[in-house]
Amino acid sequence: MGCILGPLLSGFLLLPYVGERQSLIFLCLPLFALLYIFRPKTPVAKSRYGFRFYVENAVVALALIVFTKDYIMKLSGGEVSRDYAATVVATGQGMQKLLFVNGITITQLTPVTKMMAHLPLALHEQPPKDVLVICFGMGTTHRSMLSWGVSSTAVELLPSVPQVFSYFHPDGERLLKSPNSHLIIDDGRLFLEKTRQQFDVITIDPPPPTSAAGVSLLYSREFYETAKRRLKPGGILQQWTTASNAVWSATTDPRVDLVAITKALKESFPYVRCMGSVEGWGFHFIASMSPIPNLTPAELASRMPPAAVADMLEWGPGHTAEQQFALMFRNEISIDQILKFKDIDVQPMDDDRPVNEYYLLRAKLPTKWSRALYAMAARR
Repeated sequence: MGCILGPLLSGFLLLPYVGERQSLIFLCLPLFALLYIFRPKTPVAKSRYGFRFYVENAVVALALIVFTKDYIMKLSGGEVSRDYAATVVATGQGMQKLLFVNGITITQLTPVTKMMAHLPLALHEQPPKDVLVICFGMGTTHRSMLSWGVSSTAVELLPSVPQVFSYFHPDGERLLKSPNSHLIIDDGRLFLEKTRQQFDVITIDPPPPTSAAGVSLLYSREFYETAKRRLKPGGILQQWTTASNAVWSATTDPRVDLVAITKALKESFPYVRCMGSVEGWGFHFIASMSPIPNLTPAELASRMPPAAVADMLEWGPGHTAEQQFALMFRNEISIDQILKFKDIDVQPMDDDRPVNEYYLLRAKLPTKWSRALYAMAARR
């Protein structure tokens, strides 16, 4: 009964309404009382669990309550939103604003998230009408999609995340009320499997870190097969990954997960391009079942409505739309170069082989050991 009722009580009532600190106190009180009710009756036990024992425990408990702080209390200012699954914190000022989900930094204000919208929309052969954003985050990509005047559907797993949209973008509340804005609280992959709607562009920005459990479900071949069925003829999928944080070069040793993601995309789509971001970290993959137009930065810029140009240049680094696209094309990487680099022996990413995960192995072991073990796991 405790295993069933405990998560329901804490997830749907305590956490959203009183926070994690008060929830912990509330959940500990019954344990404190049960020890007294079911205390042993032997003479030795009676002497051990006497009045002094309970006073000492109460003093220690009160000291922990008074002299310790929540993780959230360490963050200055901002907004806190809670739901049945997570504690969401929006904090920071200006361009230093950050989004935390359960203590993990999810995203920041960056032109990279704008280009997740503008790049595939500008590359689409026909004027796009319906687009899909999987993973809402700060809402920057959804906001950029709306600047094109298209119908944008944003899917977010956690209901508390969109509630802080206006903290990052003052026009957030107005944009969510736009007839072109459609917000859906659901798992992104399950939404794709259930919906029958077709989209001109699907853009995905999986939550970091890349090695987190379950993130592979937004990078796998099975996911791309589902996404393909939801793309209109000529549709484009934009896949973002931070699988390798280093700027690509001929001497960079790409992480195994980057190669596995690239292989999964290449096996799923006949046309795939990859570009580094305007800030030099992470990668934009552009994939389609139709040939991707080989347009110049000037041609891409000419396709943009004025509102989209203003949105794209809001944070730079380019001074014109043409310069912004030129920064992307300057960082374009050959797919074959990624796949053949040092002949990394790794299977394409799929649901049963999440080679991007193994967080403990990758984050805690010395690099020399983790690379050897990780490569061995990838081969198998």
